[in-house]
Amino acid sequence: MPINFMKEQTLGSRKNTELASTSEAQNDRQYITSLARGFDVLRAFRSEDRGISNAELARRTGFPKPTLSRLTFTLMSLGYLHLDSDTGRYFLHPHILTLGYPVLRQLSIRELARPLMQELADSVRGAVVLGVRDGLSMIIVERARHRTMATWPLDIGVARDISTTAIGRAYIVALDEVERQKLLNDVRIDEETRWPVIEQGINSALKCYSENGYTESAGDWVPEYRAVGVPLKLIDGTILSFNCGGYADRVTPELLEQMGQKLKLMTTQLLRAHGEIVD
Repeated sequence: MPINFMKEQTLGSRKNTELASTSEAQNDRQYITSLARGFDVLRAFRSEDRGISNAELARRTGFPKPTLSRLTFTLMSLGYLHLDSDTGRYFLHPHILTLGYPVLRQLSIRELARPLMQELADSVRGAVVLGVRDGLSMIIVERARHRTMATWPLDIGVARDISTTAIGRAYIVALDEVERQKLLNDVRIDEETRWPVIEQGINSALKCYSENGYTESAGDWVPEYRAVGVPLKLIDGTILSFNCGGYADRVTPELLEQMGQKLKLMTTQLLRAHGEIVD
């Protein structure tokens, strides 16, 4: 089944509106430009890359080659980059995973969620993912899928668009009005040409959530995928999002509704198991 994954991203591969340094921060004396540039180099790598040449890194970051050479040398010295001496291409080293692991460990709810997610995925012959926000994306931090969804890219660390996916829209509906409008304004700026269509989809998601308790994305992200989303807001204010979906040719409107109801039930069970709901 051919699928268009032009919207697929990896952690840091898209401009992070929420975390991007503002001009004020860059002008602050405490702002370390060289440190920021080092992270810019790491963010330049993409999931489809098979190594990146020095020239391509310079093009993606906009840094002069002498500056880039110093940055790559430092990152290699620290163990975050690897240089293939035969091809002259740079690769992210697995050592970089040590930066993300503590974050995943702090999300203890993943351990409780995993078996419930797998049970739901098997019952609907689909896929279930748990995500957290990263700028204008939702980063997958846990996933489960039915064996028939084996080809669907659900690796931890993959990012999904926040405005067109069910998981992203679930996050949006959980925000208070002030935070929601701030986020939507960021999306409008980032997606200026597509904003009218995106806004319509988000408004439909808000209406769907108010009526049914879940959001929908029926081919809005990619035509081949239909899904529902439910937010999970913890007592400490942390907002997580769940997504349950499957191939569009399998997911009928009736099954999509079943997915929504089952996903709502699963999040309630999870909140109770996590001590967020006291009977």
